[in-house]
Amino acid sequence: MISQTERRVLKGEKVPAAEKIVSIFEPHTDIIVKDRRETYYGHKVCLSVGASNLITDCVITDGNPADTELTLTMLDRQKEIYGRYPLKVALDGGFASKANLAAAKERQIKDVCFAKKRGLEVEQMCRSQWVYNRLRRFRAGVESVISWIKRCLGFDRCTWKGQRSFESYVWLSTVTANLITLARAKTV
Repeated sequence: MISQTERRVLKGEKVPAAEKIVSIFEPHTDIIVKDRRETYYGHKVCLSVGASNLITDCVITDGNPADTELTLTMLDRQKEIYGRYPLKVALDGGFASKANLAAAKERQIKDVCFAKKRGLEVEQMCRSQWVYNRLRRFRAGVESVISWIKRCLGFDRCTWKGQRSFESYVWLSTVTANLITLARAKTV
C-alpha cells in the first residue's frame, strides 16, 4: 500500500489496475469497471444456465477481462464438461462481436443470440427472427436466475475472508441454487 501510494501521489505515476491493492483486508479484490457505470470491487463471475434453470458452469475470473475475451472460454468449457457444444446459446450483450459469432459458428453452434446486436444482423446469428426472439427471452430468464441468487442467497456480497473462501462461497451459492431449483421441480 505504501509503495502504491508513493508511486501515485509522490511520483505522479499511473498505477495499472492489476497492480493496485484496493483492500488491505482482501488483497485479492479486483477493480471491476462496467462501461460508463459505477466502479465495483470484487471479482467477475460468469454463469452458464441451462433450459432447466440449473447452473451448468461457473467461472471466477482474475482481474477485469472484457466479456468479449471470455466468450470462447465459456463455450469451450461447455465442450469440456459435456463433450459437445450446445446447439443454441444466448449471451449477454457484452459478449457480442463479429469474431465471437464466427468462432461460435465454427464450433457448429447453430443459433447464437447476443442480447445486444452490436452491428450484427439477426440472420447472421440465428436461423430466424423467431429463434432469436426465443433466445432473447431465455436470456431474460437467466437474468432473473442471477437476480434471485443475489437477493436470496447472498451472491452479491461475500463475507468470507480470503480468495479461496470467496471461491468456496460462490460455488456454495451455485450448488444451493441448483438444489433449490431441483427441490422446486420435484414438488410441482
